[in-house]
Parts: sequence; C-alpha cells; structure tokens
Amino acid sequence: MFRTALRNVLAHKARLLMTVLAVMLGVAFVVGTLVFTSTVSDALQTSSRKGFDNVDVAIQRHAPDGADRAPGARSPLDRKLLDESARLPGAASATGTVSGFTAIADKSGKLIGDGFSTSGSNYFPGADGKDARYPMRDGAAPKGPGQFALDAHTADRAGYKVGDTVRISVDGPVRKQKLTGIFTTDDGAVAAGGSLALFDTTTAQKLFTAPGEFGEIDIKAAPGTSQAALKSAVDKILPKEGATATTGRELADEQAKFIAQSMDGMKSGLLAFAGVALFVGVFIIANTFTMLVAQRTKELALLRAVGASRRQVTRSVLTEALVVGAVAAVTGLLTGIGIGAGLRALMGATGAKMPDGPLVVAPSTVLTALLVGIVVTVLAAWLPGRRAAKIPPVAAMNSVHATATTTSLVVRNTIGALLAGAGTAAVLVATGMSDGRVTMGLGTALLVTGVLVLTPLLSRPLIALAAPVLRLFGISGKLARQNAVRNPRRTAATASALTIGLLLITGMTVVAGSVQQAVDKMATASLKADYVVSMANRTPLSPDVAKKLAGLHEVTASSPLRNSASRIGTDTAYLTGVNGKDFGKLARLDFTEGALGTLGGGRAVVDDSLAKAKGWHPGSRLPVTFEDGKSGTLTVAGVYKSSEMFQGIVLDNATLAPHQKHVTDMQVMVKTQHGATAETKDSLVDALGKNPAITIADKKDVSDGIAKMITLMLNMLYGLLAMAVIVAVLGVVNTLAMSVFERSQEIGMLRAIGLDRRNIKRMVRLESLVISLFGGVLGIGLGVFFGWATGELIKATGQLPTYELVLPWGRMGLFLGVAAVVGVLAALWPARRAARLNMLAAIKAE
Repeated sequence: MFRTALRNVLAHKARLLMTVLAVMLGVAFVVGTLVFTSTVSDALQTSSRKGFDNVDVAIQRHAPDGADRAPGARSPLDRKLLDESARLPGAASATGTVSGFTAIADKSGKLIGDGFSTSGSNYFPGADGKDARYPMRDGAAPKGPGQFALDAHTADRAGYKVGDTVRISVDGPVRKQKLTGIFTTDDGAVAAGGSLALFDTTTAQKLFTAPGEFGEIDIKAAPGTSQAALKSAVDKILPKEGATATTGRELADEQAKFIAQSMDGMKSGLLAFAGVALFVGVFIIANTFTMLVAQRTKELALLRAVGASRRQVTRSVLTEALVVGAVAAVTGLLTGIGIGAGLRALMGATGAKMPDGPLVVAPSTVLTALLVGIVVTVLAAWLPGRRAAKIPPVAAMNSVHATATTTSLVVRNTIGALLAGAGTAAVLVATGMSDGRVTMGLGTALLVTGVLVLTPLLSRPLIALAAPVLRLFGISGKLARQNAVRNPRRTAATASALTIGLLLITGMTVVAGSVQQAVDKMATASLKADYVVSMANRTPLSPDVAKKLAGLHEVTASSPLRNSASRIGTDTAYLTGVNGKDFGKLARLDFTEGALGTLGGGRAVVDDSLAKAKGWHPGSRLPVTFEDGKSGTLTVAGVYKSSEMFQGIVLDNATLAPHQKHVTDMQVMVKTQHGATAETKDSLVDALGKNPAITIADKKDVSDGIAKMITLMLNMLYGLLAMAVIVAVLGVVNTLAMSVFERSQEIGMLRAIGLDRRNIKRMVRLESLVISLFGGVLGIGLGVFFGWATGELIKATGQLPTYELVLPWGRMGLFLGVAAVVGVLAALWPARRAARLNMLAAIKAE
C-alpha cells in the first residue's frame, strides 16, 4: 500500500502541485516570520548587552505604588549618593546619568529619527577626562550650555560636522547648539535609526531632571569583584525609600526580555497572515483529496476487492498527504528563510535601521515548519481518506461512485442549521452584554462553522440568482451555471477560501470605520479651540511655548494643559491645570451637574466616573495635598462627562502652578482670529521657530491622526486578504483543473457537437466567476453581520457612546470586485487546457 501511495503521488504530480503551493505559502510565511523576528530580536539583544558592558550595578529611582514621584519628594539619586557609590570597596568608578527626549533637526528643519528614539543624555568624564561609553570620533566633549555632541550615525546621515550650529529642541523652544564632538556608540536605539545627543552633566540636569539630580547611577566593579558582591555593598548605602540597586546582568536580561516581548506583537501580527493562509489552505487540501478520491473510485474499490482493508485504504490516502506535506514543508522552510532575509533587507531599504547580526534559523523554526506543513496536510486529508475507505468493492464495476445519499445530506444540513442557529443566538445575546466577548467569540465560531457546513445547500439558490445574467452568454452561460451547481460540495469547498478571507476583512473594515467615526466625534466634540499644540512624542512642553503663543496678535484665547501628581485625602490623584479665564472658549464640556462658570481660586470640575466613585457633587470640598507637599481645599463646581480630551479634576493653573516644582505643559489649546486656516497655521509654525519637535494640529489633523492609525491597521488586514486571495486563486485553479480532467469526455462531446474553443473557454471562465462571486457575497454578508454585532457589543460596554454603524459601501464593492478578479484569473489556465483537449481522445477517455 505504501508503494501504491507513492505511485499515486508521482502519477498526479500536476494535480497535487497546487496543493503543495497552498501549504508551502502558509509554511513559508510562518518560517519567514519566525526567522525575521528571531534575527531582529537577537541583533537588538546583542546590541543591548553591549550597552551594559560598563555597568556592573545600577542604582535607579523607584517610585512606590506605581506613582512617578510622591508630592513634595526629591530624587534620592544626588551627588552625595554618587560620591558614596564611587568610594565603595570593590567599585572602580561610578557614573551619574540623566536622559530625556531631544529632537535634532536636519539641515532642512525636519526631525531626525523616529520621535520616540530621539534622546539626549549627559557626557560624564572619568578621571582621564573621557566617558568610556561614548568615545569621540571627531572633536571634543561638550562643555557649557551652548554645546553638545552627536552620535556618528545621525551626524553622517544629516551631514553635520564639528563646528556646525544645529537646531535642537528638548521641551518646546528651539535651541541653537554648537556641535563640538561626534562620538560612536553601541546604543541599540541609535542602531535602529534613532539619535543621541550629549550635553555636559549640569546642562543635562537642567534639561531633563533638576540641578544636582540624576536619573541613574551606574557603578563599575574593580577587577576581582563580582556583580553580586558589589550589589551587596551598594545595598548598604541605599536610601530607605525611592531607590533600588540592580546588577548589570539582571538589567541586560530584563532588557532582553523586554525586547523579546516587544517582538511578540510583531510576531503575532505576522503569524496571523500565515494562519489565514494555512486556514484557507485546509479547504483546498481537503477539496483536492476529495476530488482525487472520487476520480480513483474504481482503483480504490478494486484494491478493496482484492483484499485491502479499510484501514489500509485510509492509510494509503494519508501517506499521499504525508508526502505532499513533507515536500511542501521543506520548500516552505527554504522559501521562508528567504522571506525572513528579505524582510530584514526591506526594513533597511525603507530606512528602519537595525543592528547588524547573523540570520537566525533556530531549530524550533525548522521543527515548526515540518510540523505545520505535514500536520495541516494530513489532518485536512483525513476526512477524504475515511470516505475512500468506505467505497464498497462493488463500485469497481461502475464508472462513477454513488453520489451522496439523501440521508447524508439531511444529516449534514441539520448539523449545519443547528450550529448556525446556536451561533446566531449566541452572537445576538452577546450584543446586549456589558462583557460579552467570550460569548461573542463562541457564537462567531459556531456560526461560521455552521455556514461552512451549510454552504453546499446555500450554493444552489444563490448561484441560481445569477441565471438571468448567465443567459446573456448563451449556451456557455447555461452550461457554466449547471456545472457550478452539479457538485455543491465541490463548489462550497472552492468558495470557502474567499468566504473566510472576505468575512474577516469586511467585518474589520466595518468595525474600524465605525470606531474611527466614533473616536473622531469624541476627540473633537469637546474641542472649541482651533489648534492643539503638543510635542511630537507627547512629552511635556516648556511653558515658554504657551507664553509665546499667548503673545501673538492672531491668538484670541489660549490655555496650557498641565498635569500634576497630588493626593485627595489618602488617594493618589492627578490634577489638570488650565487657563480658567479662557477655558470656556476653548473646550466644550457636557455637564451632568453644576456648571463650568469661571474657574479660579479653589473651584474645580470633576468627571462623572470619578464623582460617582467618590460620591462628589457640586459644593463638595476636597482636601488636597499638592506636588510640593502643601495642603489646600478644592470645591467641586460641576460634574462633566469624561471624553478623550478631558477627564479627571480640572482647575485653574493659577491655583496649581505655585505648587509645581517643574512647570511643564502637556499641550496648549489655541483659538485664533480667523479660525483654522493654512495661513494661520504657517504663522504659528513660524512663531515657534519652525520647530520639528512640535506638532500644531487642528480638528482635521486630530481626525486624520485617528484615521492614520486605523488605516495602518486596515492595511495590515488587507495584507491578510491578499494572502487569502493568493491561496484562494490556487484553490480555484486546482478545482477547475481537476474538474476539467473529470469532464474530459463531456467536453469532448461538446466539441464534437459544435461547441467551439472560444465557448469552451467562456464556459470554464463563467463557472469560475460564479463560484468566486458566490464565495464573495457569502463572506461580505457574514462580515457585515459580525461588524454590526461587534459594534453593538462595543456600545453595550459603554466605552464608545458615540459609536454608530458605518457601512463602507465603496470598499465592499471593491471586495466583491476582488472576488470577481480572482474568478477570472483562476480560470485562465483551466479554460485554456479545456479548449485544447483533443475531442476524439477525450471521448474515448474513461
């Protein structure tokens, strides 16, 4: 039987090629994803470890209970602790570091780097006057507030040389600094395309922390001293609260773990592409083996007649699947390694730099490829194998095995109807639940499974709807319709690939479009201001920006938004400071109790969720401990509905600012004389010195920002559709090719009685088109239903009260067009093959 199985594989090489390709694509993308993420992760971890070469123990700030800093507290990482660390037995040196966001403009004024990876730090010279972390390639280290040094990668990319004046920004205003030195570094963020600027320690402390304070103290062990021993010594000098000591090895391991976790999201997203391809491929494999078994009815029945058992017949079919899966797995593995290498090269070509490193092909990747390819293929072929074993020996006397019995069809349709009904009920119940995600997921799985089981039953009436159109093509159209409904199971299996792909894409497009509109409403409904000014990376702005904007003649009202840690009673809370005089002109709050009035003195407004949790109402007096440790009392003037823009406790900046040690703004709201116009925006940009680190956004920009994020997500999902479409094309080609082979006699007879080659091609193309459109209509219909249901679930949770269903008619029409194109393209080769059949040879074929 094993030899028989191998002979059958070799005898049907062309027929099984499409199946191999379908499995290979899925395996290749699984392997490509694993190779790519492993390679990038390994390179980043190696680069990260180099950054800890000079760190044996690090003292870091530690904020209890997740708070950034207790009100009135000072950082314990000061010069005194630094000097004590350097004098410890076993310590060779101690380095105090501070760091923060630093935007570097290129010569055209645009931001270098990706925003969040554009950072600044301090140059901390040792006894020899040099900082071992940052060896200078050109020039000298920075000294004084007007100087800085830049990493070599960024300097080369921007064309800067020692002596150039460079525009930078740390907290808002543009600073013109003299470039005194260019250094090299193993920093992974720089290797990945970011930038690093260095200042002298005094300047860096003023920019990033406070005079005399450090963000971290790094200690290098003397020769012969272990990291553990040095840490024990450091623990003895740590302050009681606010600081922790960690070994360099632990930091490196923690960083490696963080990198691995950050890669998990990318890996999951990319594996979803491969998962869809494999899922769709299952239908193709099952369909292929079902048709192969049907074509070999006489052969299999004859094997039964001469003594082969059912188990041997099943094993024969599964052996064929094993061979096909092994071939697909090996080719998929090799192709996947190429994809992984290509993805890394593509990232480099698009400017997303990564540290250098070898291509990583882990043993687990090889094992995964073999398991995925072989297991998926064998499992998909198991049901056709069982059917093959049930072929009675008497079937060898007939040319075609008996079609499915009425009983089997009734059982199948009954099971499908029960599953679909239960799934629909579960989905509808979930839409009214505040936490119905599990119920929704279960209902979705049941409904999709039920519909796939019922697809053969649904194919007849839905394809019949195309009859009036097909009649326009004469006898070719009539024959195409009859061929499409002749074998409903085959038609259903062929269409299922597109159904799954379009279901996912349509559902996500409906939800994404509706969420975008809802978030857009929430983000802009509470905003009266013409512009919102903020840092590009959402870090705090210098208050100088708000002062400069308020002084412009075209600005009629402005308000900085400031956050400050505080305590209300014994609970930690954050206060939001605004310009009480102009706030009503810039924001629109929906009050449930009280009113905004004019914020000032101790008046404040609170959001409804906070008020409900604490039992606050207009007139409630709140005992508050400010950031500097001083106490006061706030009086609730009103309770408003929270939104994307405003939430928490809002009070006047005049009340808040005196208690802030380091005053910074999260953003500035601005209203102008002539509203949001291109000229006004240009005027504001010029007034802020064409600062690349600052974003000036009007309501449209806010909306576009939301749309950009959702569009990025949708583009990834459309990649899933492309994957499903590629595999679906292979499935339709496979099915049509075997269908043409099965109907060789019939096609020969049609040719003999006068149907020319042109009409034969048209018949096959129309059959393919009808099947593809059937799958497309079914997938889009299910996608709209699930999109609606997901939206109802979102509304039930109360997270997006402005959510409304938005049907993207244009995109749904495009998806249906994609299904039609799939049908046309998939039919090209089978149609040509059918038209080229020798009519006499075909008529004589068994």
